[in-house]
Amino acid sequence: MTTTRLPLLKEDKPKKKMSRKITAILLLLFTALLAVIFFRSSISHITVIDFQGSKYSTSEELLSQSGIHKGGQFFAVSTKSVEQSLLELKTVKAVSVKKDFPGVITVKIEEFPAVAYELEQGGILKAILSSGAAVPVNDTGIAVEKPILTNWDPEDPNKAKLCQALASISNELTSDISEIVPSPTLSFPDRIKLYTRSRFEVITSISLLKSKVSYLNQVIETKEPGLITMLEADSYVPFQVGSEEQKGDEQKDVQE
Repeated sequence: MTTTRLPLLKEDKPKKKMSRKITAILLLLFTALLAVIFFRSSISHITVIDFQGSKYSTSEELLSQSGIHKGGQFFAVSTKSVEQSLLELKTVKAVSVKKDFPGVITVKIEEFPAVAYELEQGGILKAILSSGAAVPVNDTGIAVEKPILTNWDPEDPNKAKLCQALASISNELTSDISEIVPSPTLSFPDRIKLYTRSRFEVITSISLLKSKVSYLNQVIETKEPGLITMLEADSYVPFQVGSEEQKGDEQKDVQE
C-alpha cells in the first residue's frame, strides 16, 4: 500500500509594509486630533497683552495698529510683524515684542521725546515730539522747561525740522526758551524768533540753532535782557540802552 504525501501549506506571513502604513496613518490621525484639541483650547490663545513705556499712545491705538487681540492665536503672532506695524506710528521710536507661553505677549515701547508744546485753538495743549507728531497732553503732565510753539502751520516742513533740532540739543541749553514763533524772510526762510524766560528776544534760524545755542546761553548768563541776533553774525543789543537813548532824545526835543 502506497502513501501519498500532501504538500505542506505555506503559512500566511503578515504583510509588514501594510502594517507600517496603518501605524503611520494612525499616528498622523492621533497627532492631528491632538493639534485640533490644543488649538481649540484656551491655552493656545492670547490671554495677556502688556504694553510698557507708552505715554502718548493709548492701549486702544496700540492694539489697533499691532493687529493682535486677546483671544487670538498665540502661535500665529509674528513678533517682527507687530514691531514693524507699531513703528509706523509717529509716536513710536523703537519697539520690542516678546512672547511668553502660555498666552502672554509683552510689548516694550520707546517713544519719541517731547521737545515742545503747542496751544491749539480751543485751549487744547499738545506735546510736540521730536518726530514732529502732536499728541494731546492728558494726565502725563508737562515739562516746564520745554518751549511753547506759537503760530505754526501744521503743514510747515520747518516745524518738523525745528523739532529735530530741539531734540539734538540738551535740555540745559534750551530750558530758558519759553516760546518759539516762525519769522521767515527771503534770505532766511527758516528764520525763527525766540522768547526766553529771562526776558531776552532772540532772532536766529532753525539750521543755525544747534551751533548758536551756546552763544545764546553765554549772553543770557552775563548780560542784561536785550535783543540777540544769531544769523550769519552774532550781535547783542540790550533793551535798556534803547530806552535810555529814547529818553535822551525826548529831553533834547523838550529843550529845543
